[in-house]
This record gives sequence, structure tokens and C-alpha cells, in this order.
Amino acid sequence: MTRYWPLLFLLAAIWGASYLFIKVALEDIEPAPMMTIRALVAGLILLAYLAATIGGRQAVDELRRSWRPALVLGAFNAAVPFWLVAWGEQHIDSSVAGIAQSTVPIFTFLLALHYLPHEPVGTTRWAGVVLGLAGVAVLAGLNPSGGWWAIAGTLAVVLASVSYAATGIYGQLRVQTVPGPVLATGSMLACAVYLLPLSLFQLPDHVPDAASLASLAALTLLGTAFGQLVLFRMLRLFGSRRLSLVTYLMPGFAVFYGATLLDEPITAAALGGLVLILAGVALASGERLLRTRATGQEEPA
Repeated sequence: MTRYWPLLFLLAAIWGASYLFIKVALEDIEPAPMMTIRALVAGLILLAYLAATIGGRQAVDELRRSWRPALVLGAFNAAVPFWLVAWGEQHIDSSVAGIAQSTVPIFTFLLALHYLPHEPVGTTRWAGVVLGLAGVAVLAGLNPSGGWWAIAGTLAVVLASVSYAATGIYGQLRVQTVPGPVLATGSMLACAVYLLPLSLFQLPDHVPDAASLASLAALTLLGTAFGQLVLFRMLRLFGSRRLSLVTYLMPGFAVFYGATLLDEPITAAALGGLVLILAGVALASGERLLRTRATGQEEPA
């Protein structure tokens, strides 16, 4: 249990900052090329890490054997949600994106009913789902400053959350037989391949400024390469449901970074949506964590 909380806070701080990095990089770089570079560089770094830890030949062999889950994760845990979040942040604040992403546990719960059906489901959890979705409605529809484009941007991030939830469960199942760093490497390289054709149509017409390049570098090295290693370690140790609880903390970091570093306003809609979403997450999935803490037992991965 002692390993869970430090890793949880670390991942929340890293992922919470990713929305800030994306928002700054978008000043000069379109979503597709930004995310292609992010995935390609992160994938190469992870490949070097694999080669250094298990040897180059074994790394290639492991990647070749795991090509199927790598393609799935590269599409739905990287390419699709990466692009959706970046596109959404063209129309909403980074803090709003971080709050919208906190819906991941809601969708994890819904999908786990079918794919991980090993615990009873009561009315309290269903009430949490309804409450969380009401929070999305408040966040997206209560006097959005950007009009319909802000609604579309918010919903794009929510759709990315659905993709993350689905692949979180899939990754939990696959990480039992395939090492996490192998899945992380393969999925990042696959993501770059998926996004490359689209990025060729969105290349910048000028050299991005230093702030955009620095933000892209931080997003790639910290939020992606290092974040992927932490992500798959937590999946293996604690499972997708407890991993999804990182979104209790992540929106707080995103709001803090956006308000202090980008002077983004903290609106009533953002606060109301955040409260409703996190209350819904607590009802839908928090009881399991509370029972685990009370008994002192680890949840099986």
C-alpha cells in the first residue's frame, strides 16, 4: 500500500501538467504533428530504455511478439485520445481539459461491468455515474465562454476519457503477460505511425518559438516517456480501477497550473463540474478504495 500513494501523486502531477504543456505548444504547433513528435520521440526513448535494461535483441523480440496489443494501445490509448485532447484544447482552457479528463473512472466502471465482472453493483454506484455525467453537462454547457466550439472541445476530451478507460482495462489484462515497458514502447511507436499521415498536412509554416518547443519537449519526456513507465507499473501492481483514481488528483493539478502559470479563470461552471464529477467518481468507484484502506489489503491486479 505504501507504494500506491507516492506513485499516484507523481502520476497526477505529471499528467496534470500535460494540459499546460499542450496549451502552450498549440500556439505554434497543430495537434497532429505535435502528438506525432510526442509519440515518436517518447517511443525511441523507451526503446533505448528497453535496450539498456534487457538488451537490444531481446527488446526487438519482445516488441515483435507483442505487436497486436501494441497496435491496439497505440491507437486507443495514444493516437485517438492524444489528438482529441489537443484538438479540444484549441477551444477550451487547459484546466477545463483536466477536469473533463477526470471522467475516466466513470467510464472505467461502466466498461468493467462487462469485462471485469467480479464485484456487486448497487444503486449508489449507478447514482455516481449519473452524477458524474451531470458534471460533464455542467462543465460543457453552463455558459461556455467559447460558445459551441467550447462545448465541442470539452466533449472531445470526454471522448478521449472513454478511450483511456477502455484501454486501461485492456492494458490491465495484457500487462499480466507482456512487460509494461514493452507495451509502452510499442504503443508509442504505433501511435506515431498512425498520426504521421495526418501530421504531414498540418506542418507549421514557421519555426515554433522557444516556449512551444520547450513545452513539447516537457510533454514528450516527462508527460509521455516517464509517465508511460509509471502508468504501466501501476497497472501491473494495482489494476485499472485503482489507477483510474489518479483523476481525483489530476484536475486539481491542472487547475492550479492553468490558474498560476497561464492566468486561466476559475469559473463557476468549472468548479461545479469538478465537484459533480469527482463526487460521481467517489460514489462509482471510491468505495472499493475505502474498503481496501480499511482492511489494509491490496487490490489484486
